[in-house]
Amino acid sequence: MSKKTILVVDDERDIVELIDYNLTRAGYNVLKEYNGEAALSAARSCEPDLVILDLMLPMVDGVDVCKELKASEATAEIPIIMLTARTEEADVVLGLELGADDYMTKPFSPRVLTARVRAVLRRKAERASDSSKILKAAGLLVDTRCYEARADGKVLALTVTEFKILEFLMRGRGRVYDRYQVIDAVRGEEVVIIDRAVDVHIAALRKKLGSYGPLIETVRGVGYKFRYPANEDEASI
Repeated sequence: MSKKTILVVDDERDIVELIDYNLTRAGYNVLKEYNGEAALSAARSCEPDLVILDLMLPMVDGVDVCKELKASEATAEIPIIMLTARTEEADVVLGLELGADDYMTKPFSPRVLTARVRAVLRRKAERASDSSKILKAAGLLVDTRCYEARADGKVLALTVTEFKILEFLMRGRGRVYDRYQVIDAVRGEEVVIIDRAVDVHIAALRKKLGSYGPLIETVRGVGYKFRYPANEDEASI
């Protein structure tokens, strides 16, 4: 398993070095920055697994760094632990409302901070694992955890093959697949399917999807793709 990368941002170099020492000992890669502008640049270019962020920073303060990271699609999912000398309840609330995953005040225990880092990364991994099993497009939802598909909340009576075809196409993010690729994706020990039978399964699936049936498009002479509605995407892949 590759090492997780932690971006540490604080204008107090002694604190940065202390955190660096402890996180490196714990098995993490550490990136170090000392102002908000450099922090934003590093987060965008390196996409760290987690950011430890001081609130009181030169150039761009930590509040604005957090806002910008959470507002950008490329960095919105990076967890942030805020580390600051501000202890007022309002500051804690502000940090969490901005999207911070945790909040620690100075002075702090390096061991506790390292434990918080592990906990936040673990929660992130659990969310990713869970959400990767749920696909969404408008009112259409496919939950692979319980082999269930719903359209506007109504459970669809799909066969195993229809369910697998729908899941495969939705995970393709608009990619076009020919019949043989669909066959390879859905074939199992108890599934027998030939190339032209794919067309039959697709037709039946579209009918069961009702108003969402047109989201499965035929690309003439090539195969099929799933078209996500405008400004709509799956929950995760």
